[in-house]
Amino acid sequence: MAGRDKVLVRVHSECLTGDVFGSRRCDCGSQLHQAMRQIAGAGRGVIVYMRQEGRGIGLAPKIKAYKLQEQGYDTVEANQKLGYDMDLREYGLGAQISLTSASKHPAADEQSEKSRWAGGYGLKIVEQVPIRVKPNPHNEKYLKTKREKLGHLL
Repeated sequence: MAGRDKVLVRVHSECLTGDVFGSRRCDCGSQLHQAMRQIAGAGRGVIVYMRQEGRGIGLAPKIKAYKLQEQGYDTVEANQKLGYDMDLREYGLGAQISLTSASKHPAADEQSEKSRWAGGYGLKIVEQVPIRVKPNPHNEKYLKTKREKLGHLL
């Protein structure tokens, strides 16, 4: 890919329940598969699969957070009730690259979390390409929380 200035990249945080088991409580597996389709359609690209289950809290706490969500808490509130920040993921790859981000996270916003981590590691997001997936009745509250509390573009 030498000499090419734009490469579609999806930085995807592991979600065993969504990516592997197809949980409909989130949109993670759908996002990953859609990103793969978009990269295939572009003819080149990269999936960076980050091993940081449950916004960085791990699988066992994520299952506990699911139980709290069944009691009415949203995903952010559940993580906080368990004593975690709303998002503990770490994105630093330490590379000097320019990328076109395949994301629903507001990476184009200079103040966004992903823009801050990208700039902090010398990464430059030159464009954001949205990942469009259809919501379902099981993940409506989850998606609303991502939009309202985490600033995701849906």
